[in-house]
Amino acid sequence: MIRAHVHGAQGRMGSAACAAIEAAPDIELCGRSGRHDDLAQALRRSRPDVLVEFTVPDAVERHLTVAIDAEVHVVSGTTGLPVELAARLGERAAQRGVAILLAPNFAIGVLLMQRFARQAAAWFSDVEIVERHHERKLDAPSGTARSTARQIAASLRALPPRRRAEPTGEGGGRGFVEAGVPIHALRLPGSLAHQEVIFGSPGETLTIRHDTLDRGAFMPGVLHAVRRIHTRRGLVDSLEVFLEDPP
Repeated sequence: MIRAHVHGAQGRMGSAACAAIEAAPDIELCGRSGRHDDLAQALRRSRPDVLVEFTVPDAVERHLTVAIDAEVHVVSGTTGLPVELAARLGERAAQRGVAILLAPNFAIGVLLMQRFARQAAAWFSDVEIVERHHERKLDAPSGTARSTARQIAASLRALPPRRRAEPTGEGGGRGFVEAGVPIHALRLPGSLAHQEVIFGSPGETLTIRHDTLDRGAFMPGVLHAVRRIHTRRGLVDSLEVFLEDPP
């Protein structure tokens, strides 16, 4: 049995993770805590193998540090951590013999969308991203959209010479730019998590779209990460590294 502790257990994602773990035959929910609780003390009580963390961007560094120092693997869905800081925490985790997964998204369909986008980038160099989330999401653009943009940029041979990816107009009418790829973020009631990657070339467009309609879509990915995180050390920045592993 894998022992898992959920931090942020009262939140929407945290409560869904607790329910999924309790229903899994090979994972024991050994502890749960709220994001304002003393995590170090909670981990000493529950003695988990894995910490599942769904809280807020301004607290995630502290939570990861506590878990690493306790030599507990981390599966975190909290986005907003700067890339440089994530790398430093990954080095610290590797030194302590544990892994930290910072997953922008746990939906398997999102991972496939990103894979297809990387493939399309070899043929379409003009691309923009539109993402839409619920009005309570704190970061904009989303971690998923920024990760998708970086993956696309890494796959492109070069951006078009006349590319105008810079924000224009008051407040940046062209939206946020990540790795040269414009991202347009919408925050609206009635939404959950939606993303379109739109490629264009003369005479055609290609749209790759993913819609998350229920938080249950994230749970198979969360459970898969909990089961596989022990096979890694240091920073893991996407659930995709486990996609080829059998569930």
